[in-house]
Amino acid sequence: MPLRLVFMGTPDFAVPTLLELVGGGHDIAAVYTRAPQPAGRRGLELQPSPIEREAKLAGIPVFTPKTLRAADAANAMRAHGADAAVVVAYGLILPKPILDAFPLGSFNLHASLLPRWRGAAPIQRAIMAGDRETGVMVMKMEEGLDTGPIAMAQRVTIAADATAGELHDTLARLGAKLMVVALAALERGTLQLTPQPDAGVTYANKIEKSETRIDWARPWQSVHDHCRGLSPFPGAWFETADVGRVKVLRTTKGAGGGKPGQVLDDQLTVACSEGSVRLIELQRAGRQPMRTEEFLRGTPIARDYTLG
Repeated sequence: MPLRLVFMGTPDFAVPTLLELVGGGHDIAAVYTRAPQPAGRRGLELQPSPIEREAKLAGIPVFTPKTLRAADAANAMRAHGADAAVVVAYGLILPKPILDAFPLGSFNLHASLLPRWRGAAPIQRAIMAGDRETGVMVMKMEEGLDTGPIAMAQRVTIAADATAGELHDTLARLGAKLMVVALAALERGTLQLTPQPDAGVTYANKIEKSETRIDWARPWQSVHDHCRGLSPFPGAWFETADVGRVKVLRTTKGAGGGKPGQVLDDQLTVACSEGSVRLIELQRAGRQPMRTEEFLRGTPIARDYTLG
């Protein structure tokens, strides 16, 4: 029989999993997501999360508590009568009384090969670190941060020029299917759990604004990984005197070298401390992303100019 589930998730990454569970016939008793956030130019409109929008389209009750630590939170959770919880990038901590509210447990979809990149930004951190491989894992949750035993995993090669946005979409699709397979095994009573190893633990801390500026004094590979790891959001950036801040959304290895930040040709190849990167896609503030050729038609940057 299909499971009765509570689904907890917030961003776009969680949507494919919710849709797969609904399409697979599981009974979604309730969806928990983050409360609507201010949006629009003046922040006056409240924007529901992607998961809230999808849940309402499917006619699933939606709950947006600010915390799950309230005295009656566990009782409210048990009242749904769910067998298990599925958690995908929810954004709130699940305390032990909440985890204990589900007879079969709570299962999290995480976008890394645990124990590497526990925490908030595993996709970005994997690319920024130059990892060649990552993946998705279904983990049975416990109180620690992404410390629970692993149920299932799928590995993915990170292409040399892949951006965080592209990897995000790939892992979201693969993870949704992996969660369905894991829940099928849970239904049958055949799901096996393997403790995470103690070695190899790293943490994917939230991306801070202070680390988004491009440092041309790093080797080209490091600059390239930094740019693609922050693309499309929040975006690595440089500045020019004429147009101010410019996001770099896509790069590749360039030819030649020079002083860090020096523009080497008319295609925006920029020197790093070692080698160079060629800028392929950029975005000015308030504008749409554009290819370098289009960008340079409206914002000429001369050879030998030094980017800040």
